[in-house]
Amino acid sequence: MTEGSAEKVNMAFIAAIVAVATIGGFMFGYDSGVINGTQKGLESAFDLGKLGIGVNVGAILVGSSIGAFLAGRMADLIGRRGVMMLSAVLFLASAILAGAAGSSAIFIVARIIGGLGVGAASVISPVYISEVTPAAVRGRLSSVQQVMIISGLTGAFVANFVLARYAGGSTAELWLGFPAWRWMFWLQAIPAAIYFLALLVIPESPRYLVARGQEERAHAVLTRLFGAETASRKVVEIRNSLAADHHRPKLGDLIDKASGKIRPIVWTGIGLAVFQQLVGINVVFYYGATLWEAVGFSEDYALQTNILSGVLSIGACLATIALVDRVGRKPLLLMGSAGMAVTLATVAYAFSTAVTAPGGAVSLPGNNGVIALVAANLYVIFFNMSWGPIMWVMLGEMFPNQIRGSGLAVSGFAQWIANALISVSFPALAVSPGLAITYTGYAFFAAVSFFFVRALVHETKGRELEDMVG
Repeated sequence: MTEGSAEKVNMAFIAAIVAVATIGGFMFGYDSGVINGTQKGLESAFDLGKLGIGVNVGAILVGSSIGAFLAGRMADLIGRRGVMMLSAVLFLASAILAGAAGSSAIFIVARIIGGLGVGAASVISPVYISEVTPAAVRGRLSSVQQVMIISGLTGAFVANFVLARYAGGSTAELWLGFPAWRWMFWLQAIPAAIYFLALLVIPESPRYLVARGQEERAHAVLTRLFGAETASRKVVEIRNSLAADHHRPKLGDLIDKASGKIRPIVWTGIGLAVFQQLVGINVVFYYGATLWEAVGFSEDYALQTNILSGVLSIGACLATIALVDRVGRKPLLLMGSAGMAVTLATVAYAFSTAVTAPGGAVSLPGNNGVIALVAANLYVIFFNMSWGPIMWVMLGEMFPNQIRGSGLAVSGFAQWIANALISVSFPALAVSPGLAITYTGYAFFAAVSFFFVRALVHETKGRELEDMVG
């Protein structure tokens, strides 16, 4: 059953609240990407080695995994909007403290705080969007989240590049006697404040309101979204889709009462979340500048390469928005898995040819530098046309109403744990066994993800949230 006729659906209002919700995606991207380009500053300020850099970069992921898990549960207690507002406060606090950190320990605490916000925003924004949008365009509007994530990453890359260029380097003094890398963090306070203020004007999710017994409020929100006639019907459908005993959602709902086992849909959600990270995308996002410098690029050129990857990512996400509600989720995931496997293998080959000059400088011979750059950016395009946005779209819509918050909690936690394992391990793996073997591993996981999708992922295109089972 469709959520109202085209004449009754208030698309202007829906677009406005989706725009606000996806600022969380922008913050997710900015907070994740700002570290890329600040690592020289961290090394010099805190006297860090390779392991220390890995810990400081990976600190955000500790907070993100905790934030994702707690947010899924808190969303069932204080609402989707309440969790997003809390994440905005965490982003603001993290930006100020990270830029002012006088030691590695304080910096790690600041990044964990930011990670709590990132984790919360990563799982709640897609849920909120899926719960306030019509089924016919849900995939399209949910995919905007990934566009904003990449916009945040690209925004961080551009800000880092501009500040470093203006100051004469990321460790050079910029304003008020502070080096440029500290200002890279402080700039994040501006979008964080905008996010918090914008959240004050959007409504709570109607599906959360029904679950909490606030059906009059839910009806009012649905009326603004889809019209009064559809609102009355949707309240009944949402109520009926909840558990027969109408209890409040809880983590135990993930276990099938009949079999006593975890529901298959939960394993599918966890698999989608984990494979999105095992293909190594955040190595590009977190270590892009360091990676390209490791194979002979200058800092300035490496930062420009990050910006190129960000722009290509946004373009790929826009293509997904045009395709996801026409082609479907599963075909795009399969296409992405195959494309990533091939391009990652190509990057691995190019890195296997790296040579070290007598002075210690590393370079890729012949045209292999160009091959690595082209293949890496094609990989980014394939990811952002498929697993980047589609994983979040599916996690936001694939779970039945009763278990959506809990399903997101578990899947989001798994996603960030996998993210942490890949990101923290990369600096050491890049040294031994080396970039070529490391990227071969990412290519292997991309290939495996193809068969996972083909066997276990079911299409959700055009289906109402109340019709989801698992």
